[in-house]
Amino acid sequence: MKKVIGIISSVLFLVITLQSCAAGFVNIVDDSGEMSGTAGFALSVCMLIAGIIAIISRTSKGMTITSIAFYALGGIVGIANVGSYGDLKIWSILSFIFAALILSH
Repeated sequence: MKKVIGIISSVLFLVITLQSCAAGFVNIVDDSGEMSGTAGFALSVCMLIAGIIAIISRTSKGMTITSIAFYALGGIVGIANVGSYGDLKIWSILSFIFAALILSH
């Protein structure tokens, strides 16, 4: 299951990054001062790192814990900075779900 979550995370990296760049551009144009686009990009990078670590970790507990930590960190960053970018909340919750699934595995 770790490999599947890792592959899904790697694919979602592209989607979240694209949406975050668009949200960041809108934040700049509106001069709203929000950081939701930047937080989305940070979440996508955390998901990519966690996904790669989940893919390459076989039975290593240290790598599994690191992957869980990156999923949790990305989720916290995303939830803390939800603004006009509403999808960030969805991606953050998904990141927490991935952390819980890997923890339960």
